[in-house]
Amino acid sequence: MLDRTGLILDIFALRARSFEGKLQVELAQLRHMASRLVRGWTHLERQSGGIGTRGPGETQLEMDRRMLGVRIKQLEQRLAKVRRQREQGRQSRRKRELPTLSLVGYTNAGKSTLFNALTTSEVYAADQLFATLDTTLRRIELPTHEPAVVADTVGFIRDLPPQLVAAFRSTLEEVTESDLILHVIDAADEQRRDNAHEVDKVLAEIGAGETPVLLVYNKVDLVGGTPRIHRDEQGVPTAVYLSAARREGLELLLEAVAERVGTRQVHGEIALPAGEGRLRARLYQVGEVLRERSGERGEYILEVVVPERELARLRANEGLSVDVRPVR
Repeated sequence: MLDRTGLILDIFALRARSFEGKLQVELAQLRHMASRLVRGWTHLERQSGGIGTRGPGETQLEMDRRMLGVRIKQLEQRLAKVRRQREQGRQSRRKRELPTLSLVGYTNAGKSTLFNALTTSEVYAADQLFATLDTTLRRIELPTHEPAVVADTVGFIRDLPPQLVAAFRSTLEEVTESDLILHVIDAADEQRRDNAHEVDKVLAEIGAGETPVLLVYNKVDLVGGTPRIHRDEQGVPTAVYLSAARREGLELLLEAVAERVGTRQVHGEIALPAGEGRLRARLYQVGEVLRERSGERGEYILEVVVPERELARLRANEGLSVDVRPVR
């Protein structure tokens, strides 16, 4: 009998188009099949041939396990190669300082429609579950004339099976490495809050729980809403309301994205303890050091011009805890 996970996997198998997507779905199917083998052969395991002998069920079970194990290992090796290729692409984008945006959301929220509208692409989009399985990357231009890369990803669902999370790890890594997550929500869906909560759970599970998020409420035309930007008390964009199908509000989304990931420069002085040579070297790599001098206690005092988002990364990933003082 087909269970919930098996049904989802069958739908995924129908939707997969790229070589990578097909590999990921097959891997998930085989892992799920392996977990059900014992239950599938219990009726034969009872047909033992006597004391000290192997029943036909046990022999068939061992053969199936061995065959599945060989194929699973082959798929894992191929996907590991794809993973390395993706990482090379991400490193290239980091060197060029291209911010990456990832579209995530509950399945059928309109991610691919929004992706096509933003990038003038023709990625497959349909009013159906899991229309997109394969991550697609496209370059866009922000209103500040700065380039960015946007990624369309697989749609999430409630209680996403562990086999799918594991199999699509290389795809979902695009989300974990993003500068900004665009969480697309179907504004016309009565269960939008529950669905958004499920997406947040998956993001936390794959290690993207701390990545900055901009909420994108799509299909506002279906509820009589109008495109707009919602800002917090500090004026930072936190949500955008739009209609991807009607291409209404796209300029507001790009405006909000530019504010969140734009390469605005910070000019000031940073004082680093004498033992922080590694951080000093990183500042030279990601920014422009205009002047350097030694302080009274031997600390490094650097006058720098650093992109705001790179400074945020140094604070999050490199342990930079000092403030940037205005240059006197």
